[in-house]
Formats: sequence, C-alpha cells, structure tokens
Amino acid sequence: MKTTNKNLGSNQKRILVAPLNWGLGHATRCIPIINELIHHGFQPIIASDGIALQLLQKEFPYLETFELPSYNITYSKKPKHLRLKLLKDTPHLLKTAKKEQKAIAQYIATNSICGIISDNRFGVRNKNIPSVFISHQLRVLSGNTTWLSTKIHQNIISKFDECWIPDFGDKKNLSGILGHVEDFGVPLKYLGSLSRFKKQYLKTKYELLVLLSGPEPQRTYLEEKLLTELASFNGNICFVKGKIETQQTITEQNNMLIYNYMTSAELENTINVSKMVLCRSGYTTIMDLAKLEKKVFFIPTSGQYEQEYLAEKLESEGIAPYCHQDNFTVDLLSQIDHYSGMTFKTNELNFEELFRLFQSERKLTTNT
Repeated sequence: MKTTNKNLGSNQKRILVAPLNWGLGHATRCIPIINELIHHGFQPIIASDGIALQLLQKEFPYLETFELPSYNITYSKKPKHLRLKLLKDTPHLLKTAKKEQKAIAQYIATNSICGIISDNRFGVRNKNIPSVFISHQLRVLSGNTTWLSTKIHQNIISKFDECWIPDFGDKKNLSGILGHVEDFGVPLKYLGSLSRFKKQYLKTKYELLVLLSGPEPQRTYLEEKLLTELASFNGNICFVKGKIETQQTITEQNNMLIYNYMTSAELENTINVSKMVLCRSGYTTIMDLAKLEKKVFFIPTSGQYEQEYLAEKLESEGIAPYCHQDNFTVDLLSQIDHYSGMTFKTNELNFEELFRLFQSERKLTTNT
C-alpha cells in the first residue's frame, strides 16, 4: 500500500473516498462528492489506483492519497467474449476485494477515519465505520446471466450501511431499470445527476467535441476509427483522447485540435463551448451531459450490456441517437438534430443531510 501524506494534522473529520479504477468515470463522479465534503468541513482522503488515482491527484494535489490493490480490469479484445472474461475474472476480483479490505483495515488501525465512501470498490468498507457504496447498478446486465451478476452485486451492496445512487428518483431518469428496484435491503438515496460540471452559456467554439474514455483496448479502437472517419467532418473538432499522462499534449490534425487529456476546469469549458458531443454511453459521461444539457451522439462500448442498454433507452425516449462502433460514419451525426438532447429536471441535493451518516459513532468490533 503506497501512501502520500499531504495536509495532515487537521482536526476535521476524515472521510475515505475510494473510486474504482475502470476508465475515468468512477473517479470523475467522485469529484463533486469530494468538493462537497470539503465545503461541509470534512477532510477527504483519496484511495484508488492507476489512472483513477492519478486523475484525482491532479484535481486535488493538496489532499492525502494512498494506493489500493489494483483489480486490473480490462476488456477482451473481442467484444463478444467480454461477458465470459468478466465471469472468468470474478474469483480474481473477489480476491482483490479481500486484499483491499485488509489494506483499509491496516490504514484505519493507524489513521483516524469517521466515514468511508466506496464507488464500486467491493472491499472498501469496515464494520466499525459508517460505509457507503456508490452505484447506479442495482441490477447488473449481463445477458442471460443478469440474475447471477445482479445477485452478486446486491450481496456486495448489502454489506454497506447505505447505497447512494447517482440518478433521479423520478420516472424520467438516467439509469432506467439499472438503478430503480423495489424492496431493496439497504437504504437507498438518490443523488440526482452527479457531475463535477456547471452549465455556462458561452459562445460556440467547436461544432463537435469527441470525448473518449473507458478501459483498453476498446478506447484505442474507437480513437483510431474516429480519427479517420472525422477527417471529412465539416466544422471544428476538439478531440479528447482520455489518456491520463504526465504532461498534457495538444496537437493539430486536419480540422481537429487533439488533447491527450483535460483537467475538470478545461473539460467543463470545452463541453460548454461545443455545439454537440460524440462519446461512449458511459454512465458518468451521461450525467455530465445531462447537467450541461448537451446534444449528443453515443457509441456504446461493444459487448458492454450497460452502455448498450443506456444508449437504446435514451434513443427510444427521443433524447439522443446512437450506433454500434463498427457502423459509425460521419454522416450519422446529422441525426442529432432530430433528438431533444440531454435535458432533465434537476433537484438541489441536501449534502448536509446526506453526510449526517458520518456524524454517528460506532462501537468497535474485531471483525471488519
């Protein structure tokens, strides 16, 4: 367990925030949670691994961080084999969860922590400390094994004190059947569209913004296809690869300004000055675009049932068009004009009430 100590010695209550390292989505949707914790007088401690940890270290260089065991989640090279690969990897994932649970116990033994927020990290919890699981997946779609993947995930969530769902509790929502079930065994709290961004009314600079994200090798496959397809697009393009590297790079290619990555502030501005967006139908990206009320075209990650379901849902509701990766052509972008775009009713979340869980005291037990 690798630790970086920053800004120590505070009397503030310390909250451990631990997003899963699977693409950038889990880390980025934790950014508004971390900001609200700071605003309400808590001291967040960030725990993750890989690019998720690197991103949050760039966003919060003054916060303490430490590195957790890696799940090493990757996609299969052939999308049709993804489900089989994930099922095959399940023993490894559960073993890693045990390792991170042990790492958390060791950290807690020598550090004062009054709350834990885990974004889909199975082992980041402790019976002695109020522990929250963030997920929009109360159902986990996996084809004809959905019942099994859902049962496994619900069993994991049941070990936490609360489940926070980044979605609206209303009929018009983002996650559909994924995040809305009846008679769930753990208290559920709907957070609304959880995004680090704010809508701004700015002059349009780019006709199209391309946002890439997600695990390899699918991210690279889409990058290569879009760089070729969009060369004939009539208009300015900003292309963000979603590759977190030591230094930011900016290059020009034909009609495209290409970034390896952007900080939150840069990305917020760029989305706001873009007329339309082309991206994966990852859930965090959907929340960001809903917050900024953008027109969008989705390309779900091949073989990922959740992204395919979300893209189909939003298209069926007349919100945004989509196509599969192999079928994309630049001409399909004209369909965007025939859809309403990402507009949803917003509700102000009471974070003071949400964080009240961390004010409670626990009696210590020997089991974690």
